Amino acid sequence: MNQAARKPEIILALDVDTLARAHAFIDTMSPRVKVFKVGLQLFTQAGPAIVEYVRKKGAGVFLDLKFHDIPNTVACAVRQAVRLQVEMMTLHACGGAAMLKAACAAAEEESEKLKVKKPILLGVTVLTSQEAAPGEVLRLASQSLECGLGGVVCSVREAALLRKEIPRQFIIVTPGIRPDAKSADDQKRTATVAQAVGAGSDFLVIGRPILEAADPLKAVDAYLKEIHRQE
Repeated sequence: MNQAARKPEIILALDVDTLARAHAFIDTMSPRVKVFKVGLQLFTQAGPAIVEYVRKKGAGVFLDLKFHDIPNTVACAVRQAVRLQVEMMTLHACGGAAMLKAACAAAEEESEKLKVKKPILLGVTVLTSQEAAPGEVLRLASQSLECGLGGVVCSVREAALLRKEIPRQFIIVTPGIRPDAKSADDQKRTATVAQAVGAGSDFLVIGRPILEAADPLKAVDAYLKEIHRQE
């Protein structure tokens, strides 16, 4: 995961209410989209079956369940996610150092035990549906990386700050990507593809602008073209 060599990628957020709809989007978007987000809504409805389906298509899974509990409970949940062989998973950075360190240790131990690739653990700083002080995002991101996580989830507004202030390589995943400044929905800290790439984002999470488009495939192609134009 060398930051200098990585090209920004789209993560399609499968924020849909049925397994059938998820299958349809995966079938249509793969292999253009190489990573799919499975969040609370879809995982609650479909469980591990959707993770297995994405992997069978040759794509990666961004398991966005934002684990936040006592260290032992989170460590056990992380072990289960490792067994599913997800590419990335999220934890709330505000869960504290003990929780984050327990998660990292569990991921390391379980992946070694099973001889599988260790997923990238990402600390969620402040949700993009909330206002955030840049200093608080920096604090949570720094703590996440010090505890052993491989990256963070933050809005594009803070991504450039993190790249400047944290002198190491790490993954930045940015949700809240919209085609323009007017399309915020229920998000407060949104950004365009150009802004995300310029700020140093590695993965751009896009959901509703693609899922609700008249032609979702055409929408994906437009976003991919915009990413390539910014490189």
